Amino acid sequence: MPLLELDGVDAAYGELRALWGLDLRVEEGETLAVVGANGAGKSTLLKTIAGVMHPTAGRVRFDGRDVADVADHRRVALGISLVPEGRRIFRSLTVQENLQVGAYSRRPGPWDLAAVFDAFPLLADRRNRIGAHLSGGEQQATAIGRALMANPRLLLLDEVSLGLAPVVVGDIYRALPTIAAKGTTVLVVEQDLGQALSVADRLQCLLEGRTVLEAPAVELTREQVAAAYFGLEEAP
Repeated sequence: MPLLELDGVDAAYGELRALWGLDLRVEEGETLAVVGANGAGKSTLLKTIAGVMHPTAGRVRFDGRDVADVADHRRVALGISLVPEGRRIFRSLTVQENLQVGAYSRRPGPWDLAAVFDAFPLLADRRNRIGAHLSGGEQQATAIGRALMANPRLLLLDEVSLGLAPVVVGDIYRALPTIAAKGTTVLVVEQDLGQALSVADRLQCLLEGRTVLEAPAVELTREQVAAAYFGLEEAP
């Protein structure tokens, strides 16, 4: 049984529909990358899984349970953590205080301060620095660490590389195999095709709220993904 299942999910902002009959499966322990251009519905998908938005049609199941009407804070308690686009850490709190906020649900599991500092060594050196004085990459690492402190079974990452220098993005993506190795299932939304393909077991490409490509990452070429990404005929 998949850890996460979406069946025929529609989601909308008023009259503007963002997802159209979307199906999605994530097996426990795998890393799924969802890619697509701006407006493809990627962030809406994560908000719908996390409970920030509720679908207008279709079903969302987590570990076999229908959670379509479960509030977002209760989904955290079930084991779903979202790292939103833009990081959104507490700027007045230190790195360590931000991380400790993430542990409020007190779910058991492998993630604690020591494990987060091991996955993101730069945070250990900055544990007493307040959020307002962190670089973009440090804020992103803090946001991911805060989500991990809830010991999620499913970690949702929205646009990890957005606005960050390539060297910083590489540092953060190198931590994802460590996260997966501890048994955390990862669904990462990304515009950077290279980074997505480098970490994903499977890749799903959205275009205007619909799936246009889905396959194991090792079976896909950048040309195939780029063609689906932009809604073009498959490159030769």
